Amino acid sequence: MESPGFDVQAFLQQPLTARIATSGPTVRPVWFLWEEGAFWILTGPWARLFDRVKDDPSVALTVDECDLTTGRVQQVIARGQAELVPFDVPRGRRKLARYLGADEALWDERFVHYLHDDPGERGTMWLRLVPASLTATDLSYSVTS
Repeated sequence: MESPGFDVQAFLQQPLTARIATSGPTVRPVWFLWEEGAFWILTGPWARLFDRVKDDPSVALTVDECDLTTGRVQQVIARGQAELVPFDVPRGRRKLARYLGADEALWDERFVHYLHDDPGERGTMWLRLVPASLTATDLSYSVTS
């Protein structure tokens, strides 16, 4: 990966929404966790994403930010073969806390279930994407008043 002019690791640590594309094509917004050089996305048999990735694991994912007040425009695009792996609660807690805050008592009840229900019974899985390619681009511009 060429140097994009910004800290890609710090960018991907922000609680931004990614969009993941599967065959079809189908694009959907997702919350993600960037850890160990991989994107981690919560899924399961209740989601179409789960079946699409089982049928064809080729995916593309983009995370971007566009702030018109500052002119900051940055993007990361990843492509590769997704895999469905067992859900683990500690990673699930880190992912949800990144978007919902550290205090689980303030979370909407539907998110708390992921951490306290039996993942095997519910079918909760991780979609794990270790990018075969990762492109980061800084398209920022100067804002004049």
